[in-house]
Amino acid sequence: MLRTPHWRFSTVALLVVALLLAACGAPAQTGTQGSPAAQASPAPESSPAATSTENKLEIFSWWTNPGEADGLAALFEIYKQRKPGVEIINATVAGGAGTNAKTVLVTRMQGGQPPDSFQVHAGQELIGTWVVADKMEPITQIFKNEGWDQVMPKTLLDQITYNGEIYSVPVNIHRSNVLWYNKKIFEEAGLQPPKTLDDFYSVAEALKAKGITPLAVGGKDKFEVPHLFESVLLASYGPDDYPKLFQAGNAALWADPRMTQAVETLNRMLSYANSDRSSLSWGDAAQLVLDGRAAMTIMGDWAHGYFLGKGAKPGQDYGWAPAPGTDGVFMWLSDSFGLPKGAPHRDNAIEWLKVVGSKEGQDAFNPKKGSIPARTDADRNLYDEYLQSSIDAFAQNRLAPSVVHGAAANEAFMTAYNNALNVFSADLDIQTLLQSLQDAVNELAQ
Repeated sequence: MLRTPHWRFSTVALLVVALLLAACGAPAQTGTQGSPAAQASPAPESSPAATSTENKLEIFSWWTNPGEADGLAALFEIYKQRKPGVEIINATVAGGAGTNAKTVLVTRMQGGQPPDSFQVHAGQELIGTWVVADKMEPITQIFKNEGWDQVMPKTLLDQITYNGEIYSVPVNIHRSNVLWYNKKIFEEAGLQPPKTLDDFYSVAEALKAKGITPLAVGGKDKFEVPHLFESVLLASYGPDDYPKLFQAGNAALWADPRMTQAVETLNRMLSYANSDRSSLSWGDAAQLVLDGRAAMTIMGDWAHGYFLGKGAKPGQDYGWAPAPGTDGVFMWLSDSFGLPKGAPHRDNAIEWLKVVGSKEGQDAFNPKKGSIPARTDADRNLYDEYLQSSIDAFAQNRLAPSVVHGAAANEAFMTAYNNALNVFSADLDIQTLLQSLQDAVNELAQ
């Protein structure tokens, strides 16, 4: 898998940094907060650098749907037990599956008003945007003090490390390439979840003949079709070549006949999907499956948390399988929290990070969120049938990073990739999409 992406500073990242510097005007704040990352030493766990005397903690995220909101609340409860005098400000930004939140976050960081800690995908979304912009404190010493460097996989630690320093605390691991299906529909139709793309077409035709929408797809949050396509890319290129797509210097892979094949596959899969996808969120699409108005959806396993939040029973009301053509490969992503420079309540933020990285915190959060722990010493008995299967798959499968969710590529490429796929969702113009994707590759080489 892609462990150390050979990315360079992207056009958008440069723009972000330019805006940040223009907004801040000068090295930020006092104490340890203005130290260049290249010279940064591990952050001490207490510091006079906090800029507010208010006993508060502001946590910024986009977790508002059932499951994810429940998991966040579980972390808050643990924090309240550890720090009962602290007022927690739950600064969630709904909509866009994180897109809206990221926009607000950029504005706040530009204005020198960071939250105490914020949700960010481990990998290039964190490193390529905020770390290289010198807006985050290294937290390597906290990792060592808490022993997290001994209980998290090296693959994950590599994704949150830059110039020898660790910059965020992973709270979970999600799987992106999952096909969720309505058990009752499949049982009544005598169908099995498709293992290959050819299987998918056969199953979709059988469902279509029965008047059932084969595939539920959203589009309102602007990541659903790009999400579907990353599984198609993995199926088309395989676990050896898929990660290379996002490494600079491999532009030829985007002109490979497999790319045309992948786009044509996406086009064919969308022909079996609901036509109103632009007005539906990923949660709405999942609900179509739960309600029996569609048979399948391909979504990350936060859909599992969504289903649980709706009272559905795993293995009874819904089933799961690897996305067609991706069996044996675990496409992963991770949510994490970091410590921005200038955090108003820095000491409270550090205590928050300790909750996020703790065994207690991860075992409270993940069963509700629909994800598996980033730690390898979690209590397996707390996890349901699906999550135990995911824990096993993460340990045994080939690993591949998600591009849509920040693990594989920088923010500039992600934006260009997402825009291209969202335009395709509306116009289904294969040649335009192929050209747009090849244009997006330039962002990997900046």
